[in-house]
Amino acid sequence: MEAVRFKLLPEVPKSLDAVADAQRAVPLVPASEDDCTARLLRRLDFPSRDVARTWLTFLRALELATETPSGFVRESTEPTPEHLRSAFERRIYGAREVLGSLETGEPRTVDDVFADFEARVPVWETHRAAGDWRDVWRERVERIVEWAVLLDLAAERDEGYVRVERSDSPRRRT
Repeated sequence: MEAVRFKLLPEVPKSLDAVADAQRAVPLVPASEDDCTARLLRRLDFPSRDVARTWLTFLRALELATETPSGFVRESTEPTPEHLRSAFERRIYGAREVLGSLETGEPRTVDDVFADFEARVPVWETHRAAGDWRDVWRERVERIVEWAVLLDLAAERDEGYVRVERSDSPRRRT
């Protein structure tokens, strides 16, 4: 069975240290979403509760936090670059597809990558966001690319981006 894949991605921070900082803000004892987002807001100075909620969801995607019947709780998993790369590829909706689009060997723009990805946008999403769904999903693809660069899964070259091959990539394991 395929793992659940999450769509929400926060803006890319300056370094991966931000992920560890966000994980440490999640309590060890289960707490409600409101309590967790309040902790993230307080400890990391996020601009809004929505940003904090996006980070909480992202931490779940990266297997660094879990939602239990009693609330959200921090996982003991260390946010090493290898773990983050693996979880990102496996659990972020569109990450594998975007990374695959960057494997051409030639630098690709975000618009090129979005053109490849556009057919994978769930139909219900195109109805939900109606008129601006392409803008919403182009921004998501751009964030995936930016996170891939931060995670050293992709690199910016010339006028676009290329895939960086890594031996710890989940699809390279046998």
